[in-house]
Amino acid sequence: MWMRAGRWVAVLSLVPFLCAAAPAPSAWVPVRWPWADTRSLELLAGTPVNCLLLKSPAPELVAAARARGVVALAVVTPGGDGHEVDRALAAKVDGIVLEGEFPEGTAAGIKDVTVIELTARSRLTLGSNAPVLGTYQGVWPGIVVEEAGAKKSGPTASAWIDTNTGFLRAVRAWGNATVWIANQPPPKTVVAATRYLQVIADAGISGGRWVVAFDDDLAGRLASREEAAMGTWKRIAGMLAYFEQHPEWRAMPEGGQLAVVQDPGKGGLLSGGILDMIAVKHTPVRPIPRQQLSAEALAGATMAVNVDAAATTPEQKEILRAFTRGGGTLLTGPPGWKDPTAAAGSITLEKAELERLNDIWRDVNAMIGRRNMGVRLFNVSSMLSNFLAAPGGKTAIVHLVNYSDYPVENVAMHYLGDYKHATLITPGGADKPLEVYKTEEGWGVDVDRVAICATVKLEQ
Repeated sequence: MWMRAGRWVAVLSLVPFLCAAAPAPSAWVPVRWPWADTRSLELLAGTPVNCLLLKSPAPELVAAARARGVVALAVVTPGGDGHEVDRALAAKVDGIVLEGEFPEGTAAGIKDVTVIELTARSRLTLGSNAPVLGTYQGVWPGIVVEEAGAKKSGPTASAWIDTNTGFLRAVRAWGNATVWIANQPPPKTVVAATRYLQVIADAGISGGRWVVAFDDDLAGRLASREEAAMGTWKRIAGMLAYFEQHPEWRAMPEGGQLAVVQDPGKGGLLSGGILDMIAVKHTPVRPIPRQQLSAEALAGATMAVNVDAAATTPEQKEILRAFTRGGGTLLTGPPGWKDPTAAAGSITLEKAELERLNDIWRDVNAMIGRRNMGVRLFNVSSMLSNFLAAPGGKTAIVHLVNYSDYPVENVAMHYLGDYKHATLITPGGADKPLEVYKTEEGWGVDVDRVAICATVKLEQ
């Protein structure tokens, strides 16, 4: 009897350690889980997924998930009978996700569990101590195709890519928060496997996480363990793992010599704005919240764009004047321009605002010209990139995401800085050293092929 009791004491003594090992919300890898049966959890084997969003959490499923070390969150939306949270807590969930617009103070009224708000972009509490900043609003990433199969061109005259990267970078510039973007697949659409990978990478290269959501067709085929669907799920899990295996990437600040001073709570919340326009041209850009403008924030920049000059305080204007006195180039918005605020329910620019933003874009494009602002890329018309540099300058990375339906070959990258070593990192592949060669302005490497996503790591 004593030995049996001793075993229980030994087991119970492990509980605090098990709890301590549970991942913090910043490490949660979320998926909307459309199934209620415990057998569905078999799909998690070998994946980095450790957080399930459940519409109707069954106690058995919650308990089985917890036994696997997986966090179970109940999704609550407005308009119910008012007892959804109580039922979820009775199922012993680990947290509540409030998805939609709830009255102010709703989250604070839920005690003893983690509460995550997936709200409208305009209601994000930038700078707060929320465990996760989340929104259900997002564009579905990809190259925009018009009728008759023509690719749409944006203000940049390049093939326009719908992306959430500018929004995510603006929000994270405020304080490097953990950001979830929880837009769902287009309704009544069967989503190709490559599209799932692109939306994961679209968020990942900007330090955010997409809350994985299956279209109805894929969910049904996964439930029956259909072979092709299982292959798609394996590829999705592989792309998730690609970013989760490199948490240091999320800690790296934006690199490059071009800074954009903007209010994240206004134009920074919109997709298709100035940050996305610059990104389509593959010019590295560092978003700086206007409220956090300082000489330190501008350090290393040679050019700056002050999007809303009228909103700049006297102290901020002096910081920008000192920047120009130190040799920096400053571009301000046209007279009368104000950083646009999203219309109710909208996350993209209205036509009139887009036309006015074109004036800024033309000036920015003329100012940049063919200059290398940190990295220049060639043969990347269907791609987006992001240049991140570790503090101290000894390591940098360049993320590449291909939004087309076919691999891109023969990508050339010219970069500034004394980086003599380069490594190509790809999802599921072995790291590959790249040959570094001298260019007029710095150094260059060539990437033979990019299927969906690749990362070039640069080291001194």
